[in-house]
Amino acid sequence: MTRSTFTGIACGAAAGALWGLSLLAPELIGPFAPLQLASVRFVTYGVIALLLLAPKLKTLLPHLGTAEWWGLLGLSLMGNIIYYSLLSTAVQLCGVAMPSLIVGFIPVTVTLVGALRHDSTLHVRQLVPSMLLSAGGIVCIAWQNFHNASPQHQGGLWVQLAGLLMAACALLSWTGFVVKNANWLRRLDHITHNDWNLLTGLVTGALALLMLPLAFLLPQHLPATGWAHFLMVACGMGLLASVVANAFWNSMTRLLPLTMVGQMILFETLFSLFYGFLWEQRFPRPLEACAIVLAISGVISCVRAHGPAKHG
Repeated sequence: MTRSTFTGIACGAAAGALWGLSLLAPELIGPFAPLQLASVRFVTYGVIALLLLAPKLKTLLPHLGTAEWWGLLGLSLMGNIIYYSLLSTAVQLCGVAMPSLIVGFIPVTVTLVGALRHDSTLHVRQLVPSMLLSAGGIVCIAWQNFHNASPQHQGGLWVQLAGLLMAACALLSWTGFVVKNANWLRRLDHITHNDWNLLTGLVTGALALLMLPLAFLLPQHLPATGWAHFLMVACGMGLLASVVANAFWNSMTRLLPLTMVGQMILFETLFSLFYGFLWEQRFPRPLEACAIVLAISGVISCVRAHGPAKHG
């Protein structure tokens, strides 16, 4: 394993550890709605991005044309606003496990897209073992989830289906974000990966400002208590799961090929499961433990497929 590959994997793991908190956050905010959490989180992301970008905006703006701003708008929607709103709603409808398993398919979808690109150095068949291992882990979690649903999330069939649909749409949204973001980072050699992250945060924050009236003015009954706790969780997500995690992710994206980038998302699934076990104060069940082993094996298989001998 080369130093850049090792560094890229470490950055992917760090991003996953922080993003894993995002799936637990909806469980921590009690009566507050997912849209309220998402809007405050992303406004925080935008404010921090503005503060960090302020000293260098004059030098960055000449490098940003209409195409770049439209690109930032699309990334902000796909990777932040739409994705997290859908995911948070899915978590509140049916718990952490279901969204974790659906979003867990992102490594398969992104890896497949990366392998089918004209500039890929690997054939799809070389990545089949990795994708099968990842999919096997997801199936294990799915089976466990449907047979051991938490009492607080045992809604009716339509509630479970709604959660499934929300999580599936989040999967499509984030797959689009990963692919488009990787394309932009490879194209923009005059903008650092962290500046691109902060520019994305700037646009995300502006969009989130438009969400605030919808999130806090339209509901007829707002919670009377728990505001300090809610703001701490939401702002913490803005700092850790947006500013810091996205910086790690962009750094990783520039170091690894897209076919390997997809597998790094498994770290989010693994950490979200780990946090879920801590939250529920239990050890993994046999199928969950099997899923973790399969997911880690999928990452190792993907790294081995990208070894020097595998390139042709």
